[in-house]
Amino acid sequence: MFSAAVPDSEIISRHGFAEVLHNRATNQKSLHALIPFKKGDLICRFKAGEIYKTPNYLTIQRDINEHITLVPVFLQYTNHSCSPNLFFDTSNMEVIALKDIEPNDEFTFFYPSTELDMAQPFICFCGSKDCLQNIHGARHIAGEILNRYRLTDFIRQQLQHKL
Repeated sequence: MFSAAVPDSEIISRHGFAEVLHNRATNQKSLHALIPFKKGDLICRFKAGEIYKTPNYLTIQRDINEHITLVPVFLQYTNHSCSPNLFFDTSNMEVIALKDIEPNDEFTFFYPSTELDMAQPFICFCGSKDCLQNIHGARHIAGEILNRYRLTDFIRQQLQHKL
């Protein structure tokens, strides 16, 4: 099945409020809204799948030596943006809308909001006017920039001296 909303994309799976798309041109997978959300809405709850002592590209950080995979698993297709529309609240295990989200919008979050150091740093091409370009984790970003973002309680505690 193909998605009319995102050209050259194929629907991989549907999950009530979201669908996973595969972009055939870029070979990237992404998570997109099927229903609207308002800023502050609870999008869904999540829990820890596997727990690791070190990060990998599929985990989010909950503590110094606690990096979790997400359940439901389809949340792993939430890509990074320097202008995110959702937040992973690792204290309450909730996904929260940071701004209004319309059907077909891609769900995105700011990776450093949950990560001190990225397992796989990368160059960002999100297209945001405020794109940071080099994404290495919260520890590598100036405090005045981090203050623009909602960060997990854990990240805030770790960076208190910096913010």
